[in-house]
Amino acid sequence: MVVVLAGGVGAARMLRGISAVMDPSRVTAIVNTADDTVMHGLRISPDLDTVTYTLAGAIDPDRGWGLVDESWRAMESLARYTPHRPAGSSAGGTWFNLGDRDLATHLYRTARLAEGATLTEVTAEITCAWGLPHSIVPMTDDTVSTRVRVNGAWMGFQEYFVGTHHSVAIEAVDFAGIASARPTAGVTEAIESAAVIVVAPSNPLVSIGPLLALPGIRPLLEARREQVVAVSPIVAGAALKGPADRMLTELGHEPSVVGVARLYAPVCATMVIDEQDADRADEIRALGLRCVVTDTIMKTPEVAAALGRTTLEAIS
Repeated sequence: MVVVLAGGVGAARMLRGISAVMDPSRVTAIVNTADDTVMHGLRISPDLDTVTYTLAGAIDPDRGWGLVDESWRAMESLARYTPHRPAGSSAGGTWFNLGDRDLATHLYRTARLAEGATLTEVTAEITCAWGLPHSIVPMTDDTVSTRVRVNGAWMGFQEYFVGTHHSVAIEAVDFAGIASARPTAGVTEAIESAAVIVVAPSNPLVSIGPLLALPGIRPLLEARREQVVAVSPIVAGAALKGPADRMLTELGHEPSVVGVARLYAPVCATMVIDEQDADRADEIRALGLRCVVTDTIMKTPEVAAALGRTTLEAIS
């Protein structure tokens, strides 16, 4: 079995590549849920949905999130009410776009959670509805919320990421609720028994960071370090998508494959980096990691599959 620690877009593409070169029913994705939020009374799980839609071949290829051929009539209609809401109300907000077809997933998830189902149970139902053989597992059924501090004040991650278009400098990151959260049932056992554990090319601070901060997970990965391989989300000093490079800089880390390697070295014995960073390989090896150099920019499914194969073979 292969376990993949997953965030959003990069992890979803990595999972698609791995699934192309092995039996997808033997792939378990443990997905970050600290980005989850509530909008319009609906429970939104961005990373879980991005992984699901990508593996189902239904993702919007241009945005990397949401469904292909989406429409936005509900958001357009909601905007009618925005100018008339009273001061202090969040009703009718349209800064967080939800497509019409995507709304169905959030409506179903919210209703099932209200009935007492766990997020793990609901995710399994959604995965089955999309015809996926993979095991897609939220990292926890407890509520964990990523917050960032900006100008001395804390804001929710989606407000930062979507509301401000991650255009403001951050001073700190916090995972509210992490100390009392527990890994989803089966997560510990999956990591203990996996032949390979892949840290997907996701933001190391706010996508993989919450997973590593879950009580018990970091020591478990440290114990299985030789089976852990990480794919760098930074190529030639820049993030392929999102603000990972800027966040690394703002929080005092080097925005490079070496900076990522320093973060992962305690839990990971092998790093996969892009060909553009081949000149940094010896620095990574000096940190006590094996280093594999290949094409990591998953611009096509074929490249993603080749990267998946190379990543798995780095351990096997």
